[in-house]
Amino acid sequence: MTQAQAVTPSATRRLAGIIADGVFKVVLGAVYLIGASWLGDLLGVSAWLMAVSGVALLIGGGIEIKFVRSRPIRTYMRLMVAYDSGWVLTALVGLLLAWRDGSAGGEMWIGYQTAAPLVFAALLLVATPVPPAPDTRAEDSEH
Repeated sequence: MTQAQAVTPSATRRLAGIIADGVFKVVLGAVYLIGASWLGDLLGVSAWLMAVSGVALLIGGGIEIKFVRSRPIRTYMRLMVAYDSGWVLTALVGLLLAWRDGSAGGEMWIGYQTAAPLVFAALLLVATPVPPAPDTRAEDSEH
């Protein structure tokens, strides 16, 4: 993270939002794992799919939190907008499908929540890291 990113209030809010997004994924993943059977019944999907989705969310959220200081905020913002747009679109389509024939909507929505966090995490892993900030301590000691 560059020094300018760390100082501005806007960057601080964005970092907090990124961390909150990752924490939300981790918590949702834990809920999916703990309540896999009950939630699966509620959504019309199998418990194993709920559990796999929970693991994917845990991985995705964990990687999102881990790389918050080493990847550009701009990269995070783009990925988060794409992820959340897909989440909303999939939820709407899932609702329409659920009203028509039951389980297909839940399977679509949980399927997205299984694949999307892993794609998000993979894109973060291959994203160009932020160059390290210059070490001003070494310059100060020379004077």
